[in-house]
Amino acid sequence: MTYDWQQDAQDSYLVGIAAKREELLMDTITGLKRVKVFPGGGCELYQGDCLEIMPQLGAVDAVVTDPPYGIADKWQGGKGHGWGNQDGMKAVRNKWDAAALGDNECAVLLSAGKRVVIWGGNYFPLPPSRCWLVWNKPERGFTLAEAELAWTNFDSVVRVFDAPRSEPGRQHPTQKPVAVMSWSIQKAKGDTILDPFMGSGTTLVACAKLGRKGIGIEIDQDYFDIACKRVEEAYRQPDLFVAPPKQAVQEGFDL
Repeated sequence: MTYDWQQDAQDSYLVGIAAKREELLMDTITGLKRVKVFPGGGCELYQGDCLEIMPQLGAVDAVVTDPPYGIADKWQGGKGHGWGNQDGMKAVRNKWDAAALGDNECAVLLSAGKRVVIWGGNYFPLPPSRCWLVWNKPERGFTLAEAELAWTNFDSVVRVFDAPRSEPGRQHPTQKPVAVMSWSIQKAKGDTILDPFMGSGTTLVACAKLGRKGIGIEIDQDYFDIACKRVEEAYRQPDLFVAPPKQAVQEGFDL
């Protein structure tokens, strides 16, 4: 491979800019514990309370998120959904995972972006929606839901995604496949996507692969570290990057 000094200089410049921006963000955003900024105008990951951080970030094109539903630890003696029993997987969850959104959190989410997608929206106090996104799972007859629903503020019709079997190696109880979050981002449109409940970072991984700017917030340090590693790995695999798909246009619908 021929050494490209111009590309090397550009890469070094972008790394330096990202480091300076990281320092600036650490000094100016209250409620922030840690931040990871990826060079080239890509993803920004924040560790802290989203209710403290979001008002300081400014407007975004869309919110695409999968907040905690308030599920219990069935595999630890509770009466929850039993995610940890699937395929022999186990996970340790924290208080944040067990706490569902209330009116205040929902109001903040609805005001954060022009277009909003909230997975598990059927669990939260949200207004009626004309357009729900549906993840139709291939599995049938097991303890988890056979489909999952996302509330949107879109003026359109219900859309369904037939996703493949859940990806192996999940690191969060409600972690969605990257394909599901990529589909959600495409429906939400826009160049800048915010996920205030980032978890293990699937939405941000999808943003990296779609070439969108992603902003993620996660309060739990362990999940924040996992998200950083997953997004960094996504940027290391340029063959996975795809251009934002053209939106199909159907008369009378915008989705």
